[in-house]
Amino acid sequence: MTSRVPELSLRQYTDGGPTDRAAFSDALMRGLQRYGFVILKDHNVPEDLLDRAYALAQELFALPEEEKRRYARGMRGYTPFGTEHAKDSKLPDLKEFWQIGHEIPAEAANDLFPPNVWPDRPAGFRDTFQALFADLNETGMLLLQALAPRLGLADDYFDDKVRHGTSLLRVLHYPPVADDTPAGAVRSAAHEDINFITILVAARGAGLQLLDRDGTWLPVETEPKNLIVDSGDMLQRLTNGAIPSTTHRVVNPEGPNVSRYSMPFFMHPTLETSLEALPTCVGPEGPRWPPVTAGAFLDERLREIGLKA
Repeated sequence: MTSRVPELSLRQYTDGGPTDRAAFSDALMRGLQRYGFVILKDHNVPEDLLDRAYALAQELFALPEEEKRRYARGMRGYTPFGTEHAKDSKLPDLKEFWQIGHEIPAEAANDLFPPNVWPDRPAGFRDTFQALFADLNETGMLLLQALAPRLGLADDYFDDKVRHGTSLLRVLHYPPVADDTPAGAVRSAAHEDINFITILVAARGAGLQLLDRDGTWLPVETEPKNLIVDSGDMLQRLTNGAIPSTTHRVVNPEGPNVSRYSMPFFMHPTLETSLEALPTCVGPEGPRWPPVTAGAFLDERLREIGLKA
């Protein structure tokens, strides 16, 4: 049995004929079912944009703490170090982050879908991350289009649910682990993602691991220009477990104790989207979870991880 997350080329889907597209869809479905993760190369996000984003992330988190906290506005802008914790953990994760969503009109805003917050510096932050958000959103839509036929759905089934959903681009900084860190605290404790799918810009720094089906922790590593994709709880519920949500974590460094930067894009549907199990995924035993909207599910999970009171 292979012990490496499969690597797929998005170009096989976007530029290939019907046979190539079907092969990509099959490989994506198999990878998510077997590991909950795949690695994506030949994607549509320019490498120079990724490099620029990481350089700006380092500048952003190097700002004075007082300045960063001026932008702490809940679900957008800055979230201070030690705020978030895994659903089943009492210890805070060892990270700080900045969150960016779709640009929305003021009348559409609410506590789960607030307007973006932009820092005065570093220069170019807003333009760079708006471009990165747009490219990752497009990538996510392509991946869901590829998955849809394998779930007995039309290719465009997910389009209107996610095009303007509550997706988030999270710019993460894991500082060097301090000497007085509580025993058992880690950069990101074992958890499952909340959303449909996550597209992770390959991190600058090791540490990401998934919990394999045999109960062992498997490192997830790839070249900086590639993307890492995993499936979340919302997709698990919608597919009645046909595509599982896989437990993963970010462990503390074993080598040099240096910062780690990461940029996951969490693809969420609109708040009104139903997560009731798809009829095509319900067998004789029926749905495994009760119906719920994406908004109600998100609200509950944000409370569980300490991001909402």
